[in-house]
Amino acid sequence: MQSHSRDLSISRAVLAQGRGWSVGEATFRAASPRARFEGRHDAVTIVAVTAGSFRYRSTRGSCTLMPGALMLGNAGDAFECRYDGSPGDRCITFSYAPDYFAQLGAGQAGNGFRTHRAAPTPAVIALTAELEGERGRADAARWEDLALRVAGDALAATDEIEALSSARDARRVAGALALIEARYAEPLALATLAATARMSPYHFLRVFRAVAGVTPHQYLMRSRLRRAAVALARGDRPVTEIALAHGFGDLSNFVTAFGKLFGASPGAYRRAIQADARRCA
Repeated sequence: MQSHSRDLSISRAVLAQGRGWSVGEATFRAASPRARFEGRHDAVTIVAVTAGSFRYRSTRGSCTLMPGALMLGNAGDAFECRYDGSPGDRCITFSYAPDYFAQLGAGQAGNGFRTHRAAPTPAVIALTAELEGERGRADAARWEDLALRVAGDALAATDEIEALSSARDARRVAGALALIEARYAEPLALATLAATARMSPYHFLRVFRAVAGVTPHQYLMRSRLRRAAVALARGDRPVTEIALAHGFGDLSNFVTAFGKLFGASPGAYRRAIQADARRCA
């Protein structure tokens, strides 16, 4: 990838690679409100954002990326990432050679992605939580399996084209996204989030949904559940302790919400994820 950055420090690590695909982790730290990153994708690129936010612009328009969302890049496209109001981001990046991606049976592969983001819907949240939980322990075989799933799930998640949002709206919502990421376990009211953008709650609700693809409450709840899923996958802390630590007042509400998003109870999810890890060990 050819690239150029301004007021931005970047660290990268390769997690795994095979014939036609690779996966890596990258951290971008913005040194000023004008920080930006420009480049050109030399492969089909799918990025799972795990921390921070940024504004991405390429051939299919602009969108804001935040934890729990997927960035979708077409091979050969020039792009720009801006960090207006954001300290940076951390992400897991999947890259696919165009001919390999086409062989996956991806119907949209020939024309490229129609949009540059898969919003943090329940299916995408579940996928990004699993990726974050696997970080640091999956081997090449496991990452190849995940690379195939990510490609299929990303295409399935973009059947609906999202509403367009402006760069000004994205800057106004950036503070609320950062607040949710830092204080997701707290009872954040809509009025508190709206105050960070200096908007009325009604106007903020409309603008946030246009920028993020979901409502503030949906994003807050899914942020809690995504973090809880990562905690379940990475250790053996009691489920009740994880529920309370991630903003849920009682266990029953946590179990119900978790089951709706991930299709399994917290205990069953932990057993399935850890069993997959042992099989690949």
